Amino acid sequence: MRIDAHQHFWTYEPARHGWISEEMRAIRRDFLPADLKKEISAAGIEGSIAVQADESYAETWFLLGLAAENEFIKAVVGWTDLKDPKVEEHLEGWKRYNKLKGFRTIIQGQDDDRYLLNKEFLHGVGSLRARGFTYDLLVYHDQLSSLVRFTEKFPEQRFILDHLGKPAIAAGELKKWRSNMQILARHPHTYCKLSGMVTEADWKKWRYEDFAPYLETVGEFFGVDRICFGSDWPVCLVAGSYAKITEIIKRFLGQLPEADREKAWGGNAATCYKLT
Repeated sequence: MRIDAHQHFWTYEPARHGWISEEMRAIRRDFLPADLKKEISAAGIEGSIAVQADESYAETWFLLGLAAENEFIKAVVGWTDLKDPKVEEHLEGWKRYNKLKGFRTIIQGQDDDRYLLNKEFLHGVGSLRARGFTYDLLVYHDQLSSLVRFTEKFPEQRFILDHLGKPAIAAGELKKWRSNMQILARHPHTYCKLSGMVTEADWKKWRYEDFAPYLETVGEFFGVDRICFGSDWPVCLVAGSYAKITEIIKRFLGQLPEADREKAWGGNAATCYKLT
C-alpha cells in the first residue's frame, strides 16, 4: 500500500491557525478528507497519516473522528501534553484508540529549554515507548544539534523526523545540516519523512535540482528502510500542487529497485507507525 505519511486537516479559524500568514493565504480555508481523497486517488496513493497542526486535545479528537469516518486515514499523530504530571495516565487512556499511533509537539522555533532540555518533557517522551507510541520530530535545521542530544537519551524510542529537519533549501545551505543529519541517522529507530521541502525552497522558482542534494543525503544516511514519502498537504499548496510534490519523490526514488521504492512509498511508514 502506498501511504502519504504526513498530511493535515483543519476547519480554518483565524485565531487557532494564526501561523497561516498572509503570504500563505491560499490555505486559509477548510481542508477535509473529501479534498484529500481526490488528490491521493489521482496520485495512486491509497492511504494517509493525519498529523496534528494545533496543540490541543480538541485537535486529537478531531483527527480521530475523521479517521473513524474515513477508512483511507490509516493513522493519526495527535497531540498530548507530554509535560503533564499525569502523562502516563493520559497515555494509557489514549491506548484505547487503535488509529492513534503517536504524538507530535511543535518544537520548531521554540527555545530548546522549553522542550528538548525540559525534564518534564523528557519524562513524557520517555513514557511513550512502553505504550507503543511513536514521536514525530518537528524542528528547524538550526535545532538539529540539540535534537541529536535529545534522541540519544531514548535509544529504543521510534522517532520520525518531519520535513528532513527543515533545511534552508532556499539559501542553499547544506554542510552543517548534512553533518547533523549524519549523526541523527545513527539512532537506529529514527525514520525521516521526505516531506515539507517545497515550503523551505523558493516558493515560486524551485526546481527538482534544488532538492536533489538534500534527498540524496537522507537516502545515504537513513537508507532505504527508514525514509517515507509525505506530502505535507495542504501546507505544500503554497508552493506546489499535490501532483508536483509526488513527482519530486517519484523522480528521486526512480533510481532505486522497485522493492526499495515501495518501501519509501508506504512500507516504511507502515513499519514505523505499526499499521495493520
